Formats: sequence, structure tokens, C-alpha cells
Amino acid sequence: MTQITVPEVGESVTEATVGEWLKKPGDPIKTGEPVVELETDKVNLEITATEDGTLQEILKQTGETVTVGDVLATMGEGTTFQESPKSSTPPASTHTEKGVEDSPNEGALIEPVRATPSVRRLADQEGINLNEVPTQRNRGRVTAGDMENFLQQSQRTEPISPPPIPSSQITSTISEIPGENADMDMQEGGGRPVERIRMSRRRLTIANRLVSAQRHAAMLTTFNEVDMTKILDIRHRRREDFEKRHNIRLGFMSFFTKASIAALKAFPRLNAEIQGEDMLIKHYYDIGVAVSTENGLVVPVVRNADSLNFGELEKAIAELAVKARDNKLSIADLQGGTFTITNGGIFGSLLSTPILNAPQVAILGMHKIEERPVAIKGEAVIRPMMYLALSYDHRIVDGSEAVRFLVRIKELLEDPETLLLEG
Repeated sequence: MTQITVPEVGESVTEATVGEWLKKPGDPIKTGEPVVELETDKVNLEITATEDGTLQEILKQTGETVTVGDVLATMGEGTTFQESPKSSTPPASTHTEKGVEDSPNEGALIEPVRATPSVRRLADQEGINLNEVPTQRNRGRVTAGDMENFLQQSQRTEPISPPPIPSSQITSTISEIPGENADMDMQEGGGRPVERIRMSRRRLTIANRLVSAQRHAAMLTTFNEVDMTKILDIRHRRREDFEKRHNIRLGFMSFFTKASIAALKAFPRLNAEIQGEDMLIKHYYDIGVAVSTENGLVVPVVRNADSLNFGELEKAIAELAVKARDNKLSIADLQGGTFTITNGGIFGSLLSTPILNAPQVAILGMHKIEERPVAIKGEAVIRPMMYLALSYDHRIVDGSEAVRFLVRIKELLEDPETLLLEG
């Protein structure tokens, strides 16, 4: 008998929550095949089988908290894997679950589609058969990104909604949603439906860290605005050539990353952290880029960003964003970081106050580009403007220093050729 245990994930990760079991007792498992998902406060990871066998007993259920070394399940020997003449996948087991359908070929079974409960719920709402959704980068599992791409390609104009549920059946229907810690409490809403959903480990960690950052740092925010005319012009003129040379689009993040690094070199205390009574000023530039995912906000880090050109920056940021949305980030992708950039503009935010990503002492917030009248040489002209927000820890960064830092970023972005001179 073999035990499936919780592995060591990283120095700072000691606990995890059992997520979705990808196999059930009695299922055959091949070496390297994912068996269960674990959710930590930083990443989700799949636990794979180290040898062939059959899943015997599940010892830790979905939602349970586990620590490194805990036994999740046991596996036994004695299963012979036979390749199907029409498929290289193991024969399907006799159990049924959502996503398993009868095949028109002599009653054979189609391999179950793996997807999170939220993706299954979206598929139900849109009337989509998950077997029809192409998957990418995730071992055949349908992700939120796969669903989004499928919906865009299908060009659906109206979602297919399920039939209305009588109010008398709401409670039982909600409680039957698989894999969700949700409950409908009629009393808390004074007789009206109220949904109670248990927060994920990552969501709880995000909440605790945000509260901690506000409680322990003397956080202030300074604002400015930048005229994006020249950057938009460069992107328009160089877009096709840049994409041909680097095989990626020229976005805004490379400009803002370059400008931030140049400003950090001029004002090094914004690239620091506080350790006890000391200031630890870092002379390297690992830039965190905030990415919104289905499971919450994560901040993967671009290492040695100052040594990368525009194309390399765009590729690094795009690769981390894809890994984040496909739950493929490693602990190493998230550790460290000396300064963070977050872009609320992609969601339409015009102005916001970003919260520090501790132990960092500064974070830059980008926002929506919006055309509005500005005065230039005594005349009102329409320009594409973006508000910038810099939150900083006043314990180590003086107000004048923060203001000048943000002004420097503004100057570099409004005259982007100087970014080349900055190296």
C-alpha cells in the first residue's frame, strides 16, 4: 500500500486546504497522473501519483485543512492498465459524475471532464457541453480562460439560462452545488434568500494581509496624471514591427515597468523594506505585477526586470499572467519582489488607492486611459490621460520623495524616448 501525502511546498507554506479530488476510490491511476488539488495561500497545486495503482481510500475530504506530511489517501496495487483500441486514456470507471455522458459508440463512456464548480455552473448557465470546450496548458481540465475563449469564438449573443427554480426549492438546489461550501440561509435574510459561501484559503490570506498592511504601515497615497499621447503613438506606429520581431504585442506594462525602474534608481528608498530598526535598500529590481484570477489576486514577480528589453518584459509578464490564470504559478514565481505595479484600468477604474504589498514600501497604480480636456500653452485640448497613484510607507519614504518619484515616472512616460537613455 502506498500513501499519498502533502508535500513540502515552500518555506513559508505549512498548511493547505484540500480542493477537488480528481479521482475516486476504485479508480486506476498511472504514474504522474494528478489525483487531488491542494489550495495554499499562494498557489493551487496538483498532487500526482508516484506509481501505478488504484485509489483505495480518501482520508482527507474537500475543504479540510492539512499540513505537510499528512496522509491524503492510500493507493493499492494490482490494477492492470489496458489501452483502449480507440483511445490512449485509461478505461473509465463504472461510477457516474457530472460531465460523464453515454457515447453513441455501443454505450462506451466518455472520460469525465475536469472543471471547477464555478466553471461547471457557467457552462450550465450558457448551455455549453464541457466536452466541446478546447483546453490549453492544463492537462485537459477546463479553466475559466478556456470557457472565455470558447464563448468568444462561439459569438454567443444570449446566454441559455436554466429554467426558473420555484422559491420553495431554492434551499435544496443551492446545497446540491458540487464542491462548493455554500448554503442558503433563509433566516439571516429575514425570510429572503441569502447565500453563505466559505472563503477560500487564498481569499482569507489576501484579506488578512491587506488588513495587516494597513494596520502596520503608515500608508499614504499621492496622485498625478500622465498624458499618454506619445506612448499611444509609438504603439500605433511600431505595433506590427514589434510583434513580428518579438512575437508578442507591445503593451503598456513594459513602458510602466521601465519608467518605474528608472524612478527607483533615482529614489532607492522606494525599493526597500523595513527590518526591525533597519532599512534594507535593494539594488536589484524584481517587479511584481498584480494579476486578477478566478481565485483572487496574485502578484507574480518578474526577476531582474532592469536587464530585460521591452520585448522580454512583455513576454515575461504575459507568461506569468497565463500561469496565474491557469493555476500554474509556483511558489518561486511569487516570492520576493521589490516593487509592485497594479493596473485597475483594465477593469475600467478611473482612480483608486492601491494597498501596499508587504514587506514592500511602495506600489504604483495604473488606471483607465480617458480622453479629457487639458490646458496646454493656454489652450484647451483633448488628450488621452491616465491617473497614477503611488501608495507608500511614510515610515521610510518622505512625502516629498514620493511626490518626486511619481513626477519622475510621469516625465519618463510623457517623453518615452528617455526610457532608452535610462538603459
